Amino acid sequence: MERRRKLRRKRRMQRIAIRTAFFAVLLLTVIAVVIKVARFAGDKSIESALAETVQPKVVEEPPDYQVQLLTVNNYSRPGEPLEQVNAIVIHYTANPGTTAQQNRDYFEGLKDSHITSASSHFVIGLEGEIIQCIPCNEVAYASNERNHDSIAIECCIEDDTGKFNPDTYQSLVHLTAWLCSRYELNAADVIRHYDITGKLCPKYYVEHEEAWIQFREDVEHYIEQYGIVPDLVPEE
Repeated sequence: MERRRKLRRKRRMQRIAIRTAFFAVLLLTVIAVVIKVARFAGDKSIESALAETVQPKVVEEPPDYQVQLLTVNNYSRPGEPLEQVNAIVIHYTANPGTTAQQNRDYFEGLKDSHITSASSHFVIGLEGEIIQCIPCNEVAYASNERNHDSIAIECCIEDDTGKFNPDTYQSLVHLTAWLCSRYELNAADVIRHYDITGKLCPKYYVEHEEAWIQFREDVEHYIEQYGIVPDLVPEE
């Protein structure tokens, strides 16, 4: 009888020991997890704080361009304020062989012909020349529902493929990088007319998605290579 009581007592003590050990391991595991989460959160906070102090590079030097502003009229320069810039929209002229000057003059002539409503903030020619037609703080008739929050760049083309030649392309990359820096945008904010309406514009970049991806990468590379970190302005 006594032997049985001792055996039962021994088994009870073993069960208590097992349970105690189990809860001890569980408690230690929970503590370890809490510590790791706290450290992770702390690291992320540090990373976030560091990220906030890193100033993005900006391209301060604009490309050479001529300012030939259109006459204010209802067909190509409405004179409406562009209060915010959220995107840079790339277009192509769709009329092979024409120059930046010819396309600018076409926009100007719409005030008399009334054929359609159209314009662009900038036109880039076949030799890389750039003409500004609309001030950047005004609306251009180029990008449909995005007219009121975007800047439009029209590019001349040599043939029906719609591909920009090297001179046009180089000016486009520089101009786009400068505008992105000016309005605190990045390459993801550079879009095609096609992305807004589904129109085949710019044709080559719609038909060759990889070329469009490369263009936006080239804009990023230009900012990284030629951009500078602006001086921090001390608080007064």
